[in-house]
Amino acid sequence: MPFMSKITHLRLDNFTSFAAFDQPLSSGVNILIGANGTGKTHLLKTLYAACAVTVGEDRDKGFALKLRNVFNPHEGNIGRLVRRGMRGQVKHAGGGAEPAGRSHGPDARGFLMQETLQPVAGTQHVCTDAAGDGDARVSVTRQGNASLSARFSAETVRAETVHVTGQGDWEREELSSVYIPVKEMLAHAPGFLSTAARREIAFEEVYLDVIKRAFLPRLKGPLDAAWQQLLDGLQAAIAGQVVTRGEHFFLKDAQGELEFTLLAEGLRKLALVSLLVQNGTLFNGSVLFWDEPEANLNPALLGLVVDVLLRLQRMGVQVFLATHNYVLLKEFDLRSREQDQIRYLSLFRDEMGAVQTLASDDLSGVDPNLIIDTYTSLYDREITWNRYMKNMPVTRLVAGQAAPQGQGPAQSRPA
Repeated sequence: MPFMSKITHLRLDNFTSFAAFDQPLSSGVNILIGANGTGKTHLLKTLYAACAVTVGEDRDKGFALKLRNVFNPHEGNIGRLVRRGMRGQVKHAGGGAEPAGRSHGPDARGFLMQETLQPVAGTQHVCTDAAGDGDARVSVTRQGNASLSARFSAETVRAETVHVTGQGDWEREELSSVYIPVKEMLAHAPGFLSTAARREIAFEEVYLDVIKRAFLPRLKGPLDAAWQQLLDGLQAAIAGQVVTRGEHFFLKDAQGELEFTLLAEGLRKLALVSLLVQNGTLFNGSVLFWDEPEANLNPALLGLVVDVLLRLQRMGVQVFLATHNYVLLKEFDLRSREQDQIRYLSLFRDEMGAVQTLASDDLSGVDPNLIIDTYTSLYDREITWNRYMKNMPVTRLVAGQAAPQGQGPAQSRPA
């Protein structure tokens, strides 16, 4: 496979959760962390859409339509991806507005409906976009400075009317990619693609795309040694090989074939990665997007997952993932080598409710880090509990005798 350029930069203005996002990206592994609702999945989908339009049938759709399809806004209205509440006003779903400064939760789409929260006395804190027009802007850059951009307003309904620039140059070089969503889809593959082709179904296009990638036939001939070693490790973890019968997937081992509907969901994810290696979807120059690799997996398997991702990066695959998992983060920290290219992007809301980003090439430099902060707090509570228990009187119970009131092992933990 020929070498393909990497994604190097992403800029967003007034797009979904982001008033502004402007970050360089690693050509190796990019790890997105942050609380729910800070836009991690939105970043993955945006970058995936930019990659997808360089290959196959998505080239004909164009960036704006692919962007709409991977987000699947209500009634296909791409204007609903514009961040709400511009210029110091809180916009309501009904179209009205009121002065900023009051606290509002997320709207029905999960987007914050507020720009200005509790201004400091004497200071007007207003989150505004760089251009000042309230339009959403998306700009993705790759090596060689090719850039793909889209701009649209909240009044834009049809993706075909979005102003897109750079698509011609962007499509001259393929960016083969695959997006693995949190929800495993191979067990639901039978009939899914044919249904989606004939009827309107409320699924983001990432689900259709990953099934199509899984159905690709295997490459001819043997894999290179490094790729075969990677595949062997995955097949050992799932204790078998994946085979297809029509539109059905099975795990084949010494005892026979087990349909995916009876296979643990976490193992199906690993089985999917093995298929993507076998059929050449993942190769030097491709891009892997994986939303929450830890989903449905026992922590004991996360070391294997991290090892696979690091090895893919060393073999030329650019990786983007979002996680909420402490074990996954620490496995990256402990297993990575000096030459590995890893970038952590921490997403968080500031005191005004706006999503901010802190980036670091080292896990210890990520602050705030809600995952590690939570586990540190849990550890501190455990220490407090152990100290508390050491000071509790110990009562030796005789079989059949009730413990004296206020003593014994049934004590509740201190607050």
